[in-house]
Amino acid sequence: MALITRPHTLLHYRSCYSSPFFNQPLSLPFPTRATRLRSFSCATNSNSTLSNSIVADLLDYLNESWTHFHATAEAKRQLVAAGFQLLKENEEWDLKPGGRYFFTRNMSCLIAFAIGQKYNVGDGFHVIAAHTDSPCLKLKPRSASTKSAYSMVNVQTYGGGLWHTWFDRDLSVAGRVIVRSGSGNAYLHKLVKVKRPLLRIPTLAIHLDRTVNQDGFKPNLETHLLPLLSMKHEETSLESKEKSTAMSSKSSHHPLLMQVLSDELNCDVDDIVSVELNVCDTQPSCLGGGNNEFIFSGRLDNLASSYCALRALIDSCESPGDLASEHAVRMVALFDNEEVGSGSIQGAGAPTMFQAIRRIVGDLANNHVGESSFERTIRQSFLVSADMAHGVHPNFMDKHEEHHRPELQKGLVIKHNANQRYATSGVTSFLFKEVGKIHNLPTQMRMHVFNYSFQFM
Repeated sequence: MALITRPHTLLHYRSCYSSPFFNQPLSLPFPTRATRLRSFSCATNSNSTLSNSIVADLLDYLNESWTHFHATAEAKRQLVAAGFQLLKENEEWDLKPGGRYFFTRNMSCLIAFAIGQKYNVGDGFHVIAAHTDSPCLKLKPRSASTKSAYSMVNVQTYGGGLWHTWFDRDLSVAGRVIVRSGSGNAYLHKLVKVKRPLLRIPTLAIHLDRTVNQDGFKPNLETHLLPLLSMKHEETSLESKEKSTAMSSKSSHHPLLMQVLSDELNCDVDDIVSVELNVCDTQPSCLGGGNNEFIFSGRLDNLASSYCALRALIDSCESPGDLASEHAVRMVALFDNEEVGSGSIQGAGAPTMFQAIRRIVGDLANNHVGESSFERTIRQSFLVSADMAHGVHPNFMDKHEEHHRPELQKGLVIKHNANQRYATSGVTSFLFKEVGKIHNLPTQMRMHVFNYSFQFM
């Protein structure tokens, strides 16, 4: 849940944080996941400018971005619409000062950048980094399961989620599917999103678990967290039973699920050769609260930061003259797999961003890079690692350090950790706060858990 009512908060109705590039806040405190709220009818706002506001655009981004694949695809769509040029990592680049470019990796990681027209080799990069993934349930490679008279779906947990909150929700599936093309000689990546409620993880009735309120709800994640897909239909003939057995032996997923996917993709079931699916909540993101001051949504960690970083880059160079006096390269990096350690090839632990910086420096120097040009560029650069922060929970205030409780409407949170969990130092924190002062953006401090860290690259 995020707050949007005051002018100095991140998600205000007026786009008061459009430019310059580092005038872009990337996150704000939000209550812990335990207070994730649901609203079955999205509130409407009488403000006639809402449809064109940052808030409305963020809601659209959240509702489009059921998965890390969809978040990246939506970011790609917005960049293309804004005039950014799509690059491919396996092709040569021809970059120009004043140009705007981006590329994706694994369809779940994106690097976008705009080159200042006064850029010289050795000048720095100004980077905002966020991530596209969120805790969720993912289908196992062999998801088909049967219990009693029910068809179930085998899932595994991804990231650190509050898994008991997934019970009794209207769930569905979304993700990436590999489909055989019509000729049969090629394969295509396609995104799929089944918008109707397809799955449900039912809670055990209180009549069969009388002590749950005293002992606590402690589901076994391997046996109790399996979503229900359908009733298992009884076969009416030996032939149909044999056919069903043959299909089950060849398929890792329920034939019914595969049929649903094929209907969504408008292809034959046999043309689906691989699936990579998340279980998703179908409840849409929307405004709520007595004054419509809240955004009720899942995946705010970290789609809110991803959206704001993306919007910052697009808005800061939408006019022809916006890059005319810029010496730096403005960059946004949206990584995948942060929730599980960032160690993948599309995660922040991979050299994706540094490889991109090296290629940009080399290309702009016509591949005649002098000694230490890349190293000098890194030393001139500044990176904001943006994630969400847990605002103080009114019902669990003792869970927060007494003198470092992030409050809604009190500004952006700068994270510190003495054990170097974050890259924030006294110097980088000072610089960020000074930028905030210049643009009337308040900041606040918090110790330890997740959010902003700043570093010279």
